[in-house]
Amino acid sequence: MGEASLPVIPRRALGSQGMVTSAQGLGCMGMSAHYGEPKPEEEMVTLIRHAVDLGMTFFDTSDVYGPHTNEVLLGKALAPIRDKVEIATKFAIKREPDKWLVVDGSPQYVRAAAEASLKRLQTDYIDLYYVHRIDPTIPIEVTMGELKKLVEEGKVKYLGLSEATAETIRRAHAVHPITAVQLEWSLWERGAEPEIVPVCRELGIGIVAYSPLGRGFFSGKAITEELESIDFRHMHPKFQQLEKNRVFYDRLKAMADAKGVKPGQLALAWVHHRGNDVFPIPGTTKIPNLEDNLRSLAMVLSKEEMEEMEAAVPAEEVAGERYPAVILSTTWEKAESAQTPPLDTWLASRGQAY
Repeated sequence: MGEASLPVIPRRALGSQGMVTSAQGLGCMGMSAHYGEPKPEEEMVTLIRHAVDLGMTFFDTSDVYGPHTNEVLLGKALAPIRDKVEIATKFAIKREPDKWLVVDGSPQYVRAAAEASLKRLQTDYIDLYYVHRIDPTIPIEVTMGELKKLVEEGKVKYLGLSEATAETIRRAHAVHPITAVQLEWSLWERGAEPEIVPVCRELGIGIVAYSPLGRGFFSGKAITEELESIDFRHMHPKFQQLEKNRVFYDRLKAMADAKGVKPGQLALAWVHHRGNDVFPIPGTTKIPNLEDNLRSLAMVLSKEEMEEMEAAVPAEEVAGERYPAVILSTTWEKAESAQTPPLDTWLASRGQAY
């Protein structure tokens, strides 16, 4: 396919609660944090508005990216065109002195975080508000109860969860319908497929796939480019095993070369082909990469090509966990954080009725 033209970006329903957005979104974290030095604000504003001009309307951030500065950036870029876009942000991760991260799902923090994000984003409402990590000390029903109030007040339109187990998703959905679950999904990270993806589909919940390019691995980051010294990926287990994992990039690149596309485009097309309920949000800080990612929307993969790619990158053979241990401990697959306390037991411990 030619590199001259860009496909029209489809808009479709994310979940079953009424939200409609672009089929591919833009993850904005790397503009402000974790992947090297923060990028120049004006350049990032230009990139974000260029994405809107191309038909992309779904922008993902969090109050912890920067921290806070990524929301400020997004607010500056999108405030003049607020009615043309859908903004997703997240809360629950706090940075405290002498602690790498703290997860807080208390009603007080839910409200304080939302009010602060609204100000930084320069908006009266958040389109999609996620619980970024699940607080293992508070029943998810308690967190969701305060989020439900924000929806009723018009400050939030739709609710989402990130890094939640199947059971937590069910419990949260029973309090207020969940529109989307954000999860890591790519050729080399497929752990959510057995349980979480089926539950989302059963309940009519959309799936937002973050790191669909393997944190840039499949587009050649750290294979063909050098990472900045402060890039988070230096401490990422999979990137620390590049000598072992490089074979997976090489295999995908050979397939992409044969198809006349770039390996990152092929990897991203694979995620798109997992279903119309899957909305990838690859991040980038460069307009050419943004446009390359959008071209994946025009790619058509056969069942045989999908299977060939999965055989070339068998997730169970990729070396390294998907996060360093301190971060992995906050994710859905770790027992210490996988579930929240039962609501009745938690209330009883406080002398309250169920």
